[in-house]
Amino acid sequence: MAFGYNRADVLGHTFSELNVFYDQEDLYNKRVRLDENQTLYNYELPYRTINGETRMGLASSETLNMNGMDCFLHTMIDITANKELEANIARLDRLNLIGEMAASIGHEIRNPMTAVRGFIQLLKQQEYYAKDEVYFDLMIEELDRANGIISEYLGMAKDKRIELQPQYLDEIAKSLYPLIQAEANRQEMDVKLELGKPPMPIIDANEIRQLILNMARNGIEAMLPGGMLTIGTTLENDEIILFIKDEGQGLPLDILDKIGTPFVSTKDNGTGLGLAICYSIAARQNARIDYMTGSEGTTFNVCFPRPVEQISLFQ
Repeated sequence: MAFGYNRADVLGHTFSELNVFYDQEDLYNKRVRLDENQTLYNYELPYRTINGETRMGLASSETLNMNGMDCFLHTMIDITANKELEANIARLDRLNLIGEMAASIGHEIRNPMTAVRGFIQLLKQQEYYAKDEVYFDLMIEELDRANGIISEYLGMAKDKRIELQPQYLDEIAKSLYPLIQAEANRQEMDVKLELGKPPMPIIDANEIRQLILNMARNGIEAMLPGGMLTIGTTLENDEIILFIKDEGQGLPLDILDKIGTPFVSTKDNGTGLGLAICYSIAARQNARIDYMTGSEGTTFNVCFPRPVEQISLFQ
């Protein structure tokens, strides 16, 4: 069964007793409509497997009379993979739109900001404004912060030029380790590498460096002092996997379907662009990003296709 139960587990038990459906009130309302001899076709129904995994089903229900007894017929097919595909396509569409906007207006906004920043610096150096230095510093700081956000926007540009070449992910992770370790040490945390020496994916090394740094910083910010950030690589089912795992408290349930969307962030002052850029980078490398989250932390897996020639070589 899609729920993971065997026949002996379900005989003599109701769905409510097995706790496989989330919204009991919604199920009750559907039961009332069935009692009124209404037929329900193709409604989406989230359900819980025996292992606690959340999946999505497409269900239909109707009433039947069999040998003088009113019965309910329920059918459901699992559409979890379809829903995930739809979400990924919608996310990429949003990222492409943001990227197009960034490419078209980013530079036009940055140029006047640079001029304003230069004039503020000139005014700051004048003796007449010495008493207002703190205000000038604040304006420059805010301009720099805005410029940083624009730079992140430009990182999502769909037509960004990249150079795809075979590269070892392990070498990239090793080169970034001292930088990430230094940042973790400042937060009283630690970093470890679990490098499995997978084959070389076809990637742009500079973009993958940015992806690792963005995800590592997110992981560090998600943890309390004493936490461990793990950066690793492996090979699974002909996919080359780069994973970043933190020991935080997991992602809030209300944003799980919006992960990777600009302006969706768990941080008080976050823009959500860091992870959105990671999804843009992955799309440009023909990779995908999966994640697992729970009370013991979150793991992001960046899955790269293994080059065809490598698959045939090792078989």
